Amino acid sequence: MPGPTLEMEPVEPQSLKKLSLKSLKRALDLFSPIHGQFAAPDAESKKIRMSHKINVEYSRIKNTPGQPSRQGNSGAATAGNQGSAPSNALALTGPSDSRDSQKQGTQNALVVGPNLQPKGQNDVGTSGKSTSVVSASAPFSERLATSAIIERIPSKWPRPVWHRPWKNYRVVSGHLGWVRSVAFDPSNNWFCTGSADRTIKIWDVASGRLKLTLTGHIEQIRGLAVSNKHTYMFSAGDDKQVKCWDLEQNKVIRSYHGHLSGVYCLALHPTIDILLTGGRDSVCRVWDIRTKMQIFALSGHDNTVCSVFTRPMDPQVVTGSHDSTIKFWDLRYGKTMSTLTHHKKSVRAMALHPKEDCFASASADNIKKFNLPRGEFLHNMLSQQKTIINTMAVNEDGVLATGGDNGSLWFWDWKSGHNFQQAQTIVQPGSLESEAGIYALCYDVTGTRLVTCEADKTIKMWKEDETATEQTHPLNFKPPKDIRRF
Repeated sequence: MPGPTLEMEPVEPQSLKKLSLKSLKRALDLFSPIHGQFAAPDAESKKIRMSHKINVEYSRIKNTPGQPSRQGNSGAATAGNQGSAPSNALALTGPSDSRDSQKQGTQNALVVGPNLQPKGQNDVGTSGKSTSVVSASAPFSERLATSAIIERIPSKWPRPVWHRPWKNYRVVSGHLGWVRSVAFDPSNNWFCTGSADRTIKIWDVASGRLKLTLTGHIEQIRGLAVSNKHTYMFSAGDDKQVKCWDLEQNKVIRSYHGHLSGVYCLALHPTIDILLTGGRDSVCRVWDIRTKMQIFALSGHDNTVCSVFTRPMDPQVVTGSHDSTIKFWDLRYGKTMSTLTHHKKSVRAMALHPKEDCFASASADNIKKFNLPRGEFLHNMLSQQKTIINTMAVNEDGVLATGGDNGSLWFWDWKSGHNFQQAQTIVQPGSLESEAGIYALCYDVTGTRLVTCEADKTIKMWKEDETATEQTHPLNFKPPKDIRRF
Protein backbone atom coordinates (compact mmCIF):
# COMPACT_ATOMS: atom_id res chain seq x y z
CA MET A 1 0.00 0.00 0.00
CA PRO A 2 1.58 3.29 -1.04
CA GLY A 3 2.29 5.85 1.68
CA PRO A 4 0.69 9.26 1.86
CA THR A 5 1.96 11.60 -0.84
CA LEU A 6 3.16 15.03 0.16
CA GLU A 7 1.67 17.86 -1.87
CA MET A 8 4.35 20.28 -3.06
CA GLU A 9 3.57 23.99 -3.07
CA PRO A 10 3.46 25.39 -6.60
CA VAL A 11 6.66 27.26 -7.48
CA GLU A 12 6.14 30.62 -9.14
CA PRO A 13 7.80 30.51 -12.59
CA GLN A 14 10.48 33.16 -12.85
CA SER A 15 12.46 34.22 -15.87
CA LEU A 16 16.20 33.75 -16.03
CA LYS A 17 16.65 37.50 -16.29
CA LYS A 18 14.70 38.10 -13.07
CA LEU A 19 16.65 35.44 -11.17
CA SER A 20 20.00 36.76 -12.36
CA LEU A 21 19.02 40.32 -11.35
CA LYS A 22 18.04 39.04 -7.87
CA SER A 23 21.37 37.27 -7.56
CA LEU A 24 23.22 40.37 -8.72
CA LYS A 25 21.42 42.53 -6.17
CA ARG A 26 22.25 40.09 -3.34
CA ALA A 27 25.91 40.04 -4.40
CA LEU A 28 25.98 43.84 -4.51
CA ASP A 29 24.42 44.11 -1.04
CA LEU A 30 26.93 41.63 0.36
CA PHE A 31 30.18 42.74 -1.23
CA SER A 32 29.82 46.32 -2.37
CA PRO A 33 31.81 48.53 0.06
CA ILE A 34 30.12 51.80 -0.91
CA HIS A 35 26.62 51.54 -2.28
CA GLY A 36 25.96 53.52 -5.41
CA GLN A 37 29.66 53.68 -6.37
CA PHE A 38 32.00 51.34 -8.20
CA ALA A 39 34.69 49.59 -6.18
CA ALA A 40 38.19 51.04 -6.49
CA PRO A 41 40.32 49.21 -9.11
CA ASP A 42 42.77 46.71 -7.67
CA ALA A 43 46.24 47.00 -9.24
CA GLU A 44 47.26 43.41 -8.37
CA SER A 45 44.15 41.82 -9.88
CA LYS A 46 44.54 43.96 -13.02
CA LYS A 47 48.15 42.78 -13.35
CA ILE A 48 47.09 39.11 -13.04
CA ARG A 49 44.25 39.61 -15.53
CA MET A 50 46.52 41.28 -18.09
CA SER A 51 49.18 38.61 -17.67
CA HIS A 52 46.61 35.86 -18.28
CA LYS A 53 45.25 37.62 -21.37
CA ILE A 54 48.79 38.01 -22.77
CA ASN A 55 49.57 34.35 -22.21
CA VAL A 56 46.36 33.27 -23.92
CA GLU A 57 46.97 35.56 -26.90
CA TYR A 58 50.72 35.18 -27.44
CA SER A 59 51.72 31.78 -26.00
CA ARG A 60 52.53 30.43 -29.49
CA ILE A 61 54.26 33.53 -30.83
CA LYS A 62 57.95 34.19 -30.39
CA ASN A 63 59.29 36.13 -33.35
CA THR A 64 57.87 38.65 -35.74
CA PRO A 65 59.18 38.92 -39.34
CA GLY A 66 62.86 39.94 -39.57
CA GLN A 67 64.11 43.51 -39.66
CA PRO A 68 67.35 45.02 -41.13
CA SER A 69 70.54 43.79 -39.44
CA ARG A 70 71.75 47.20 -38.22
CA GLN A 71 68.51 47.66 -36.29
CA GLY A 72 68.97 44.12 -34.99
CA ASN A 73 72.44 44.93 -33.61
CA SER A 74 71.18 47.99 -31.84
CA GLY A 75 68.22 45.96 -30.57
CA ALA A 76 70.56 43.33 -29.18
CA ALA A 77 72.67 46.00 -27.51
CA THR A 78 69.62 47.53 -25.97
CA ALA A 79 68.46 44.15 -24.77
CA GLY A 80 71.91 43.56 -23.23
CA ASN A 81 71.73 46.85 -21.35
CA GLN A 82 68.27 46.09 -20.11
CA GLY A 83 69.29 42.61 -19.04
CA SER A 84 71.73 44.05 -16.50
CA ALA A 85 68.94 45.81 -14.60
CA PRO A 86 66.22 43.92 -12.73
CA SER A 87 63.04 43.87 -14.79
CA ASN A 88 59.55 42.49 -14.41
CA ALA A 89 58.81 42.68 -18.14
CA LEU A 90 57.22 39.62 -19.66
CA ALA A 91 59.21 38.14 -22.59
CA LEU A 92 57.28 35.54 -24.53
CA THR A 93 59.10 32.46 -25.81
CA GLY A 94 57.96 30.46 -28.81
CA PRO A 95 58.57 27.00 -30.24
CA SER A 96 62.11 25.56 -30.51
CA ASP A 97 62.37 25.73 -34.30
CA SER A 98 62.77 29.51 -34.20
CA ARG A 99 65.95 29.56 -32.09
CA ASP A 100 68.19 30.09 -35.13
CA SER A 101 66.82 33.53 -35.78
CA GLN A 102 67.50 34.49 -32.18
CA LYS A 103 71.17 33.43 -32.48
CA GLN A 104 71.64 35.84 -35.41
CA GLY A 105 71.29 38.77 -33.03
CA THR A 106 67.91 39.97 -34.23
CA GLN A 107 65.57 40.53 -31.30
CA ASN A 108 62.04 40.95 -32.44
CA ALA A 109 60.34 39.23 -29.51
CA LEU A 110 57.25 40.93 -28.14
CA VAL A 111 57.92 42.55 -24.78
CA VAL A 112 54.96 43.51 -22.64
CA GLY A 113 55.53 45.06 -19.26
CA PRO A 114 55.94 48.29 -17.33
CA ASN A 115 57.88 51.14 -18.87
CA LEU A 116 61.57 50.63 -18.04
CA GLN A 117 62.52 54.31 -18.02
CA PRO A 118 63.23 55.97 -14.67
CA LYS A 119 60.24 57.71 -13.19
CA GLY A 120 61.95 61.05 -13.25
CA GLN A 121 62.34 60.95 -17.02
CA ASN A 122 58.84 59.72 -17.83
CA ASP A 123 55.82 61.34 -16.22
CA VAL A 124 53.52 58.58 -17.44
CA GLY A 125 55.35 56.10 -15.22
CA THR A 126 53.99 57.80 -12.12
CA SER A 127 50.45 56.79 -12.99
CA GLY A 128 51.35 53.11 -12.64
CA LYS A 129 49.87 52.13 -16.03
CA SER A 130 51.74 49.49 -18.04
CA THR A 131 52.65 50.07 -21.65
CA SER A 132 52.56 47.32 -24.28
CA VAL A 133 55.01 47.30 -27.18
CA VAL A 134 53.70 45.62 -30.34
CA SER A 135 55.81 45.43 -33.49
CA ALA A 136 54.32 47.58 -36.26
CA SER A 137 55.60 45.17 -38.92
CA ALA A 138 53.45 42.30 -37.62
CA PRO A 139 50.69 41.06 -39.92
CA PHE A 140 47.26 42.65 -39.59
CA SER A 141 45.73 39.48 -38.13
CA GLU A 142 48.29 39.48 -35.31
CA ARG A 143 47.81 43.19 -34.56
CA LEU A 144 44.05 42.63 -34.51
CA ALA A 145 44.49 40.09 -31.73
CA THR A 146 45.83 42.79 -29.40
CA SER A 147 42.27 44.06 -28.90
CA ALA A 148 41.95 41.62 -26.01
CA ILE A 149 44.42 43.61 -23.89
CA ILE A 150 43.27 47.12 -24.83
CA GLU A 151 41.44 48.88 -22.02
CA ARG A 152 37.85 49.83 -22.73
CA ILE A 153 37.42 53.52 -23.54
CA PRO A 154 34.95 55.18 -21.13
CA SER A 155 31.81 56.76 -22.57
CA LYS A 156 32.22 60.33 -23.81
CA TRP A 157 28.68 61.16 -22.69
CA PRO A 158 28.87 63.83 -19.95
CA ARG A 159 28.18 62.57 -16.45
CA PRO A 160 25.15 64.33 -14.93
CA VAL A 161 25.48 66.81 -12.10
CA TRP A 162 23.78 65.67 -8.90
CA HIS A 163 20.65 67.68 -8.07
CA ARG A 164 18.42 67.54 -5.03
CA PRO A 165 14.99 66.00 -5.64
CA TRP A 166 12.02 68.37 -5.61
CA LYS A 167 9.00 68.10 -3.34
CA ASN A 168 5.56 69.68 -3.20
CA TYR A 169 5.27 72.03 -0.23
CA ARG A 170 2.07 73.98 -0.94
CA VAL A 171 -1.24 73.53 -2.77
CA VAL A 172 -3.12 76.75 -3.60
CA SER A 173 -6.78 76.55 -4.60
CA GLY A 174 -9.09 79.35 -5.65
CA HIS A 175 -9.77 78.97 -9.36
CA LEU A 176 -13.05 77.45 -10.53
CA GLY A 177 -11.65 75.93 -13.73
CA TRP A 178 -8.53 74.41 -15.23
CA VAL A 179 -5.48 76.59 -14.54
CA ARG A 180 -3.89 77.15 -17.96
CA SER A 181 -1.10 79.73 -17.62
CA VAL A 182 1.34 81.27 -15.13
CA ALA A 183 3.87 84.13 -15.06
CA PHE A 184 6.14 85.57 -12.37
CA ASP A 185 6.63 89.22 -11.46
CA PRO A 186 10.26 90.37 -12.08
CA SER A 187 10.46 91.52 -8.42
CA ASN A 188 9.61 87.91 -7.37
CA ASN A 189 6.94 89.07 -4.90
CA TRP A 190 3.89 87.72 -6.72
CA PHE A 191 2.83 85.56 -9.63
CA CYS A 192 -0.31 85.50 -11.77
CA THR A 193 -2.33 82.59 -13.12
CA GLY A 194 -4.94 82.43 -15.87
CA SER A 195 -7.73 79.91 -15.80
CA ALA A 196 -10.64 78.39 -17.71
CA ASP A 197 -12.94 80.27 -15.29
CA ARG A 198 -12.04 83.40 -17.37
CA THR A 199 -10.23 85.14 -14.49
CA ILE A 200 -6.63 86.13 -13.79
CA LYS A 201 -5.60 85.78 -10.17
CA ILE A 202 -2.52 87.32 -8.56
CA TRP A 203 -0.95 85.40 -5.65
CA ASP A 204 1.69 86.21 -3.06
CA VAL A 205 4.78 84.01 -3.54
CA ALA A 206 5.80 83.82 0.13
CA SER A 207 2.41 82.99 1.67
CA GLY A 208 0.40 81.70 -1.30
CA ARG A 209 -2.49 84.05 -0.47
CA LEU A 210 -4.73 85.60 -3.12
CA LYS A 211 -4.02 89.30 -3.67
CA LEU A 212 -6.22 90.24 -6.63
CA THR A 213 -8.68 88.84 -9.19
CA LEU A 214 -8.98 90.41 -12.65
CA THR A 215 -11.91 89.78 -14.98
CA GLY A 216 -12.35 90.78 -18.60
CA HIS A 217 -11.81 87.77 -20.81
CA ILE A 218 -14.82 85.80 -22.02
CA GLU A 219 -12.97 82.51 -22.62
CA GLN A 220 -10.15 80.60 -20.91
CA ILE A 221 -6.80 82.41 -20.59
CA ARG A 222 -3.98 80.51 -22.33
CA GLY A 223 -1.03 82.91 -22.07
CA LEU A 224 0.37 85.41 -19.55
CA ALA A 225 3.46 87.63 -19.44
CA VAL A 226 4.64 90.38 -17.08
CA SER A 227 6.83 93.21 -18.38
CA ASN A 228 10.10 93.92 -16.57
CA LYS A 229 10.23 97.53 -17.86
CA HIS A 230 6.64 98.72 -17.37
CA THR A 231 3.84 98.08 -14.90
CA TYR A 232 2.09 96.02 -17.57
CA MET A 233 0.77 92.49 -17.67
CA PHE A 234 -0.34 90.85 -20.93
CA SER A 235 -2.91 88.10 -21.33
CA ALA A 236 -4.21 86.05 -24.26
CA GLY A 237 -7.11 83.65 -24.46
CA ASP A 238 -9.41 81.47 -26.53
CA ASP A 239 -11.64 84.52 -27.13
CA LYS A 240 -9.13 85.77 -29.81
CA GLN A 241 -8.28 88.71 -27.52
CA VAL A 242 -4.87 89.92 -26.39
CA LYS A 243 -5.08 92.42 -23.54
CA CYS A 244 -2.63 94.76 -21.83
CA TRP A 245 -3.36 95.37 -18.12
CA ASP A 246 -2.04 98.34 -16.18
CA LEU A 247 -1.27 96.99 -12.72
CA GLU A 248 -1.35 100.45 -11.14
CA GLN A 249 -4.99 100.86 -12.13
CA ASN A 250 -5.81 97.12 -12.30
CA LYS A 251 -7.67 97.47 -15.57
CA VAL A 252 -7.28 96.85 -19.30
CA ILE A 253 -5.69 99.81 -21.11
CA ARG A 254 -5.09 98.24 -24.55
CA SER A 255 -6.44 95.39 -26.67
CA TYR A 256 -4.68 93.93 -29.69
CA HIS A 257 -7.11 92.77 -32.40
CA GLY A 258 -6.13 90.62 -35.36
CA HIS A 259 -6.14 86.93 -34.45
CA LEU A 260 -8.75 84.92 -36.33
CA SER A 261 -9.01 82.20 -33.68
CA GLY A 262 -7.93 81.37 -30.13
CA VAL A 263 -4.55 82.68 -28.93
CA TYR A 264 -2.48 79.89 -27.34
CA CYS A 265 0.90 81.43 -26.45
CA LEU A 266 2.40 84.79 -25.68
CA ALA A 267 5.91 86.22 -25.17
CA LEU A 268 7.54 89.60 -24.56
CA HIS A 269 10.74 90.63 -26.32
CA PRO A 270 13.52 91.20 -23.72
CA THR A 271 14.89 94.44 -25.21
CA ILE A 272 12.32 95.93 -27.61
CA ASP A 273 8.76 96.99 -26.72
CA ILE A 274 7.08 94.33 -28.83
CA LEU A 275 4.71 91.49 -28.02
CA LEU A 276 4.47 88.12 -29.79
CA THR A 277 1.34 85.96 -29.84
CA GLY A 278 0.70 82.64 -31.53
CA GLY A 279 -2.63 80.95 -32.02
CA ARG A 280 -4.90 78.49 -33.74
CA ASP A 281 -4.85 80.51 -36.97
CA SER A 282 -1.29 79.15 -37.56
CA VAL A 283 0.21 82.65 -37.42
CA CYS A 284 2.59 84.29 -34.95
CA ARG A 285 1.76 87.98 -34.76
CA VAL A 286 4.19 90.71 -33.71
CA TRP A 287 2.60 93.75 -31.99
CA ASP A 288 3.88 97.17 -31.04
CA ILE A 289 2.96 97.43 -27.34
CA ARG A 290 2.29 101.19 -27.32
CA THR A 291 0.53 101.81 -30.65
CA LYS A 292 -1.36 98.45 -30.74
CA MET A 293 -0.25 98.07 -34.37
CA GLN A 294 0.53 94.68 -35.88
CA ILE A 295 4.13 94.89 -37.14
CA PHE A 296 4.31 91.43 -38.74
CA ALA A 297 2.18 88.36 -39.25
CA LEU A 298 4.74 85.55 -39.25
CA SER A 299 2.94 82.99 -41.40
CA GLY A 300 4.44 79.70 -42.52
CA HIS A 301 3.21 77.07 -40.08
CA ASP A 302 0.57 74.60 -41.27
CA ASN A 303 -1.12 74.23 -37.90
CA THR A 304 -1.63 75.87 -34.51
CA VAL A 305 1.31 77.86 -33.13
CA CYS A 306 1.35 76.64 -29.52
CA SER A 307 4.74 77.77 -28.18
CA VAL A 308 6.94 80.82 -28.72
CA PHE A 309 9.97 82.41 -27.07
CA THR A 310 12.13 85.43 -27.86
CA ARG A 311 15.76 86.38 -27.33
CA PRO A 312 17.81 89.58 -27.85
CA MET A 313 19.89 88.19 -30.77
CA ASP A 314 19.03 86.39 -33.99
CA PRO A 315 17.00 84.32 -34.24
CA GLN A 316 14.95 86.68 -32.09
CA VAL A 317 11.72 84.71 -32.46
CA VAL A 318 11.37 80.90 -32.27
CA THR A 319 7.97 79.23 -32.67
CA GLY A 320 6.80 75.64 -32.21
CA SER A 321 3.67 74.28 -33.80
CA HIS A 322 1.23 71.38 -34.00
CA ASP A 323 2.64 70.73 -37.48
CA SER A 324 5.67 69.23 -35.61
CA THR A 325 8.12 71.89 -36.84
CA ILE A 326 10.12 74.65 -35.14
CA LYS A 327 10.75 77.85 -37.07
CA PHE A 328 13.38 80.57 -36.58
CA TRP A 329 12.23 84.02 -37.69
CA ASP A 330 14.14 87.06 -38.89
CA LEU A 331 12.47 89.95 -37.07
CA ARG A 332 13.82 92.59 -39.46
CA TYR A 333 12.03 91.25 -42.51
CA GLY A 334 9.36 89.01 -40.99
CA LYS A 335 10.67 85.96 -42.89
CA THR A 336 11.62 82.43 -41.91
CA MET A 337 15.34 81.92 -41.28
CA SER A 338 15.22 78.14 -40.92
CA THR A 339 12.86 75.27 -40.09
CA LEU A 340 13.69 72.33 -37.80
CA THR A 341 11.85 69.13 -38.69
CA HIS A 342 13.32 66.77 -36.08
CA HIS A 343 10.11 66.12 -34.15
CA LYS A 344 7.41 63.70 -35.27
CA LYS A 345 4.58 65.08 -33.11
CA SER A 346 3.29 68.50 -32.04
CA VAL A 347 5.86 70.78 -30.41
CA ARG A 348 3.71 72.02 -27.52
CA ALA A 349 6.48 73.36 -25.28
CA MET A 350 9.91 74.97 -25.59
CA ALA A 351 12.35 76.29 -23.00
CA LEU A 352 15.30 78.64 -23.53
CA HIS A 353 18.26 78.15 -21.19
CA PRO A 354 18.80 81.37 -19.15
CA LYS A 355 22.60 81.31 -19.59
CA GLU A 356 23.59 79.03 -22.47
CA ASP A 357 22.84 79.58 -26.16
CA CYS A 358 20.63 76.53 -26.52
CA PHE A 359 17.01 75.52 -26.02
CA ALA A 360 14.92 72.40 -25.52
CA SER A 361 11.69 71.46 -27.25
CA ALA A 362 9.19 68.84 -26.17
CA SER A 363 6.70 66.73 -28.02
CA ALA A 364 4.97 63.42 -27.34
CA ASP A 365 7.83 61.43 -28.97
CA ASN A 366 10.76 62.87 -26.98
CA ILE A 367 12.55 65.98 -25.74
CA LYS A 368 15.32 67.39 -27.92
CA LYS A 369 18.05 69.94 -27.36
CA PHE A 370 19.18 72.38 -30.05
CA ASN A 371 22.00 74.87 -30.33
CA LEU A 372 21.51 78.55 -31.08
CA PRO A 373 21.72 80.55 -33.28
CA ARG A 374 22.03 77.95 -36.07
CA GLY A 375 19.71 75.33 -34.61
CA GLU A 376 22.09 72.36 -34.70
CA PHE A 377 20.63 69.26 -33.05
CA LEU A 378 22.56 68.41 -29.88
CA HIS A 379 20.94 65.31 -28.39
CA ASN A 380 17.73 63.74 -27.14
CA MET A 381 16.93 63.48 -23.46
CA LEU A 382 17.78 59.98 -22.27
CA SER A 383 14.25 58.89 -21.25
CA GLN A 384 10.79 59.20 -22.70
CA GLN A 385 7.93 60.59 -20.63
CA LYS A 386 5.44 58.74 -22.87
CA THR A 387 2.74 61.38 -22.61
CA ILE A 388 1.80 64.69 -24.19
CA ILE A 389 4.15 67.29 -22.68
CA ASN A 390 2.25 70.55 -22.25
CA THR A 391 4.92 72.70 -20.65
CA MET A 392 8.57 72.89 -19.68
CA ALA A 393 10.98 75.27 -17.94
CA VAL A 394 14.68 75.32 -17.04
CA ASN A 395 16.51 77.25 -14.31
CA GLU A 396 20.10 78.51 -14.07
CA ASP A 397 21.24 75.41 -12.15
CA GLY A 398 20.42 73.26 -15.18
CA VAL A 399 17.27 71.59 -13.82
CA LEU A 400 14.73 71.09 -16.60
CA ALA A 401 11.14 70.41 -15.49
CA THR A 402 8.51 68.99 -17.85
CA GLY A 403 4.81 68.64 -17.10
CA GLY A 404 2.71 65.96 -18.78
CA ASP A 405 -0.95 65.55 -19.62
CA ASN A 406 -1.16 62.58 -17.24
CA GLY A 407 0.06 64.55 -14.21
CA SER A 408 3.68 63.43 -14.43
CA LEU A 409 6.31 65.99 -13.48
CA TRP A 410 9.80 64.92 -14.53
CA PHE A 411 13.06 66.62 -13.62
CA TRP A 412 16.12 66.38 -15.89
CA ASP A 413 19.78 67.32 -15.77
CA TRP A 414 20.22 69.82 -18.61
CA LYS A 415 23.83 68.97 -19.44
CA SER A 416 23.53 65.21 -19.86
CA GLY A 417 19.79 64.73 -20.42
CA HIS A 418 19.54 62.35 -17.46
CA ASN A 419 16.11 62.07 -15.84
CA PHE A 420 16.85 62.18 -12.09
CA GLN A 421 13.32 62.41 -10.68
CA GLN A 422 9.84 61.32 -11.75
CA ALA A 423 7.13 62.94 -9.62
CA GLN A 424 3.41 62.40 -9.98
CA THR A 425 0.93 65.08 -9.01
CA ILE A 426 -1.93 64.13 -6.68
CA VAL A 427 -5.39 65.46 -7.52
CA GLN A 428 -7.20 67.37 -4.80
CA PRO A 429 -10.08 65.57 -2.99
CA GLY A 430 -13.26 65.58 -5.03
CA SER A 431 -11.50 65.57 -8.40
CA LEU A 432 -11.32 62.68 -10.84
CA GLU A 433 -8.08 60.76 -11.31
CA SER A 434 -8.19 61.81 -14.97
CA GLU A 435 -7.87 65.43 -13.87
CA ALA A 436 -4.22 64.88 -12.98
CA GLY A 437 -2.78 67.03 -15.76
CA ILE A 438 -0.18 69.81 -15.74
CA TYR A 439 -0.92 72.63 -18.19
CA ALA A 440 1.72 75.21 -17.26
CA LEU A 441 4.77 75.52 -15.04
CA CYS A 442 7.26 78.27 -14.32
CA TYR A 443 10.30 78.86 -12.10
CA ASP A 444 10.50 81.97 -10.00
CA VAL A 445 13.24 84.56 -10.64
CA THR A 446 15.73 82.77 -8.37
CA GLY A 447 15.02 79.34 -9.84
CA THR A 448 14.48 77.79 -6.39
CA ARG A 449 10.67 77.60 -6.52
CA LEU A 450 8.52 75.93 -9.14
CA VAL A 451 4.82 76.63 -9.71
CA THR A 452 2.63 74.15 -11.62
CA CYS A 453 -0.90 74.86 -12.91
CA GLU A 454 -3.12 71.82 -13.07
CA ALA A 455 -6.38 70.38 -14.34
CA ASP A 456 -7.76 69.80 -10.83
CA LYS A 457 -8.09 73.64 -10.50
CA THR A 458 -5.15 73.91 -8.12
CA ILE A 459 -1.74 75.55 -8.20
CA LYS A 460 1.07 73.52 -6.65
CA MET A 461 4.37 74.96 -5.45
CA TRP A 462 7.57 72.88 -5.37
CA LYS A 463 11.02 73.34 -3.86
CA GLU A 464 14.20 71.30 -3.45
CA ASP A 465 14.36 68.79 -0.61
CA GLU A 466 17.05 70.28 1.67
CA THR A 467 17.49 67.04 3.63
CA ALA A 468 18.50 65.00 0.57
CA THR A 469 22.16 64.04 0.09
CA GLU A 470 24.08 62.07 -2.52
CA GLN A 471 23.94 59.05 -0.19
CA THR A 472 20.17 59.10 0.33
CA HIS A 473 19.45 59.80 -3.35
CA PRO A 474 22.34 58.30 -5.37
CA LEU A 475 22.75 59.07 -9.04
CA ASN A 476 21.53 56.06 -11.02
CA PHE A 477 23.02 56.93 -14.40
CA LYS A 478 23.85 54.71 -17.36
CA PRO A 479 25.34 56.38 -20.45
CA PRO A 480 23.47 55.57 -23.66
CA LYS A 481 24.84 52.77 -25.84
CA ASP A 482 23.78 54.27 -29.14
CA ILE A 483 23.63 58.01 -29.77
CA ARG A 484 20.95 59.10 -32.21
CA ARG A 485 21.84 61.73 -34.80
CA PHE A 486 18.32 63.11 -35.13
